[in-house]
Amino acid sequence: MTNKSCKRILKYCLVIIWMIVIFNFSKDPAEVSNGKSGLVIKLITVMGIDVNGIFGKMANFIIRKVGHFTEYFVLCALIVFSLKNEAKNNRKYIIAIIITFLYACSDEIHQLFVPGRSGRVNDVLIDTAGGILAILIYKGIVKLKK
Repeated sequence: MTNKSCKRILKYCLVIIWMIVIFNFSKDPAEVSNGKSGLVIKLITVMGIDVNGIFGKMANFIIRKVGHFTEYFVLCALIVFSLKNEAKNNRKYIIAIIITFLYACSDEIHQLFVPGRSGRVNDVLIDTAGGILAILIYKGIVKLKK
């Protein structure tokens, strides 16, 4: 196996691993998920940012939505990186955002079967927006390198 083939396989493995990470976050019942959001709030507070003071009762909700956005930002970035030499021009971006959107849809369907969780169209939109931002940043970096 060539070095190029190994790199290609590794890139796709990273995408699959990240999809598993997202799935594992989604399988948590609502109480566990809220607890993790609370831990993130405590961590941010330790760093000197009073999230509860800024957002009040909305802090947990906002942290969860930022989490959604970030998970899918990373997923889409990994997909674009994997397709870097496979698809030309804007095709890799279209493929990446379609995969990101479809995985977000499947994630929300999955959450319908998790206690205390629900599937939300708004979350799919937030997830997809994370993917779109990843593409815009990637395209911006590519332009700067030229």
